[in-house]
Amino acid sequence: MAKQREEYLCSACGAKSPRWTGQCTGCGEWNTMRAVAAEGGWSARGTGAKNRPANLSSPEALEDLGGDEVRARPTGIPALDGLLGAGLVPGAALLLGGEPGVGKSTLLLQLAAKQAELGKKHSRTVYISGEESLAQIRGRAERLGLLGPGLLALATNNADEALGVVADLGKNPGLIIIDSVQTLASPRAEGIPGSVSQVRAVSGELVEAVKRSQATLVLVGHVTKDGQIAGPKLLEHMVDTVLYLEGDRRDYSRVLRVLKNRFGPSDELLVFTMEEKGLAVVDDPSTFFLGARDASLSGASVSLAMDGRRPFAVEIQALATKSFLSIPRRAALGFDANRLHLILAVLEKRLRLPLGASDIYVKQGGGLALRDPGLDLGLAAAVLSSYYDAPLPEGAAFWGELDLNGHVRPVAGHETRLKQSSRLGYGPLFHAGTCKTLDELRRALFGKAPVPQPNDPHSNA
Repeated sequence: MAKQREEYLCSACGAKSPRWTGQCTGCGEWNTMRAVAAEGGWSARGTGAKNRPANLSSPEALEDLGGDEVRARPTGIPALDGLLGAGLVPGAALLLGGEPGVGKSTLLLQLAAKQAELGKKHSRTVYISGEESLAQIRGRAERLGLLGPGLLALATNNADEALGVVADLGKNPGLIIIDSVQTLASPRAEGIPGSVSQVRAVSGELVEAVKRSQATLVLVGHVTKDGQIAGPKLLEHMVDTVLYLEGDRRDYSRVLRVLKNRFGPSDELLVFTMEEKGLAVVDDPSTFFLGARDASLSGASVSLAMDGRRPFAVEIQALATKSFLSIPRRAALGFDANRLHLILAVLEKRLRLPLGASDIYVKQGGGLALRDPGLDLGLAAAVLSSYYDAPLPEGAAFWGELDLNGHVRPVAGHETRLKQSSRLGYGPLFHAGTCKTLDELRRALFGKAPVPQPNDPHSNA
């Protein structure tokens, strides 16, 4: 015989728990949990198909299903529709992560307000917060100019109340925002809100409930000190789309990245600026991070970088100066420090430069952090420009990956970078098609390598 599964029921409030606890998590009463037979529990071991419960689902033919049930609705922000693929898909679950104070709640409140404006009488938008009171939510909406008749809010830490909102929607379209999943607690799981067991239980119940409805669920996830979304990795697997909002709280630019998307591209991004009325979309971010620059100064180059499928023109700044330390300093802002050390070692070896006696600092202008290998050539050009104290040709643009032999390798998105540089009017262009090695790059930029002067900090005179 199959073993009967048990659960515990509170005799005071009716809350259920998979394990016995001395105090009920629902009403707080002590010694009220009683063991009962779990409803719907069954085991396939030792049973036949005739004992299968009648309420379980059966497979269906995909071609017989209608396509209208999964037709996406517009978000009200056209750029966000393109980022997601089509918009808000009924029955979909989205997860938004980001550092504290980066603007997650502001962005979602703007999305809720847009949905409330677009929604008809049968469509509802509910903003559920476990971090703010209703008065605080109203104050923030009023400050952003988002107050409207169709925007509903609920302040709670009880997952059952959020599940009740999903049940009330039924088969009607709607948008439900949970800010955040780490603040909700389910009486059917142990632990405090934010613990692994609670996050797994709450997110599982919400995602399962929304899959049976026409609503779209957006979960806000806290992040750890390492920048990863807190909670079990299962959380990212359960949802359909994972978004990450990044940016420096002291800066006014924000980048929304797509890390996973079942309904569209997973390598897109969207650039925002933080303004008085919330986050505003940057229509053409290709030169947004370039800013004003003086081409007559040394140590600065322009590189055409790719992030996802979008090309950006970014400025790379480098400063090479004589070191008075026993171990010269190397500092990188917006770059991987290991990649900087690799490129400096290649420059020193292949061009016979005594960079070991210099402090070298590099950074990406505009505060954008990219991990594109095509930045290698622009970084090398900026370091050479600062080392020789000679400006680069005005309008020059660089992209290409450096290998350990000092050769320039082609990178992905070459045609896209080429078209973007032509549109922006850059030239001359330096890439794998115009210079094959670092020595060719140095000769093209500076002719014969300049000889350090006696007053040059790099001179041994």
